[in-house]
Amino acid sequence: MTTAKWWELVRGLCAAGLIAVAAPGAAWAQQRDGGAAEATTAEVLRELKQQVAELQSTIRDLRDETSRYHQETQELRAELKAALAQPRALAATLQAEAAPGRSDAAAATTVEHGIAKLQEQYDLLSGKVDDQYQTKVESASKYRVRLSGIVLLNLFENRGSVDSPDVPAIADPPVNGTNGSFGGTLRQSQIGLEVFGPTWHGARLKSNLQVDFGGGFPATANGVTMGVVRLRTAVARLDWPTTSVVGGQDAPFFSPLSPTSLATLTQPALAYSGNLWNWIPQLRVEHRVGVAGGSNFTVQAGILDPLTGETPDDPFYPVAQAGQTSRQPAYATRVAWTSADESRPTSIGVASYYSRQNWGYGRMVDGWAVMADASVPISRWFSLTGEMYRGRAIGGLGGGLGDTAVYQGAWSTYKTKVKGLDAVGGWAQMKMRASPRLEFNVAAGQDNPFVGQLRRGAVAGNPYYPDTVRNRSLLTNAIYHPRSDLLLSLEYRRIESYKLVTPNRDADQINLVMGVLF
Repeated sequence: MTTAKWWELVRGLCAAGLIAVAAPGAAWAQQRDGGAAEATTAEVLRELKQQVAELQSTIRDLRDETSRYHQETQELRAELKAALAQPRALAATLQAEAAPGRSDAAAATTVEHGIAKLQEQYDLLSGKVDDQYQTKVESASKYRVRLSGIVLLNLFENRGSVDSPDVPAIADPPVNGTNGSFGGTLRQSQIGLEVFGPTWHGARLKSNLQVDFGGGFPATANGVTMGVVRLRTAVARLDWPTTSVVGGQDAPFFSPLSPTSLATLTQPALAYSGNLWNWIPQLRVEHRVGVAGGSNFTVQAGILDPLTGETPDDPFYPVAQAGQTSRQPAYATRVAWTSADESRPTSIGVASYYSRQNWGYGRMVDGWAVMADASVPISRWFSLTGEMYRGRAIGGLGGGLGDTAVYQGAWSTYKTKVKGLDAVGGWAQMKMRASPRLEFNVAAGQDNPFVGQLRRGAVAGNPYYPDTVRNRSLLTNAIYHPRSDLLLSLEYRRIESYKLVTPNRDADQINLVMGVLF
């Protein structure tokens, strides 16, 4: 409902109230001067009818517009209908009460009562409209849009040197003789939009977009506090009762789980420590099959952008990388079983992934991985979650510490062979729900590229951590919900990175978190 139409309604109601106030005065003038009073009364009634007609026209327009809203506007529409009947009833009451034989004082009291009642009704409706506008996001289309997100403050202290002070994944040698850090950041805050679209051929259309501020830092003074906006996910989906078609940039559906942590939202917890992840452009189909006892099987299959973990050659123009120059997508499948208990579901899944890569001069590499995931409630308070993988040339998924392939000899020589880097890893988490508002989590993971391959050759592309041959991480945290829109957390993390050339390194982090949901 637009602001202009509400102002039309307000002007109409105010005009009706003023006319109602004028009606007793007209009656009093009639007693004093009969002919003039008749003319005045007739004019007042004509104006009243005109105002009522305008109000009726306005409410028809309002009714057409508010019909686009869903269940939440039904009560408001009914109250508007009742409110629009007030001017007529008020006018009839005033005419009856202002008839000959009633005192001026009684007529004035009736008018004041009617105006007060009309004002009370308007204030009530105005308040409801204000509340409704606070909970809605307007869009160019008629479909409902929901804004959500989290404002997240992280205060952290590191003991030991790490690759990223606020969201560490690897322990590194000291930089400039320093071996620790302290700071705070809000760049892990997120903003999301969710659009609820129409029904198309029996499927419900739904889409969402999510961004954060983890896209780097501007080259300016104190730029470390000015995180650059970054696209995380942008997904559109068509959902039928048993089948869904999903397209967009999303987390890998074949590696759906991650440890619970508020200290690492810019990348999932235990990334590069056994947790495969990325936000990948993809198109997939999901089909759900019910089985006996209320449980179901889910079968997923899709094609994806064949990412290889390389950094862009140009910051402004996309350049095709090894996976894209193979001229075919990556392929992935997953089959999972989920129990019927919705309050404490058990799920077990297995998945596979394949991508073809062209590293130039006809040097082709096959990337692949097989994965398993599980989420199992152990008791009323405890549950166990985890994933594991074995793969080759999957640096684009964070496997092998982000490294995809190795080579021996001169890179520019076509005779130099390129081989996919083998890696194995996984993670596990134990969760304890002490109460609906308080939970404790302990998780550990390891990523292990094959050290023999790294010793014999150099890493192809632009690797993240070429000197690290094994990475282990342990985290434990407590997450408390004082209320539904407030999150508090304290987390400890231990990182152990085993190096190929330099000495092994370790680091510890304490992270204090406060988040406000909206």
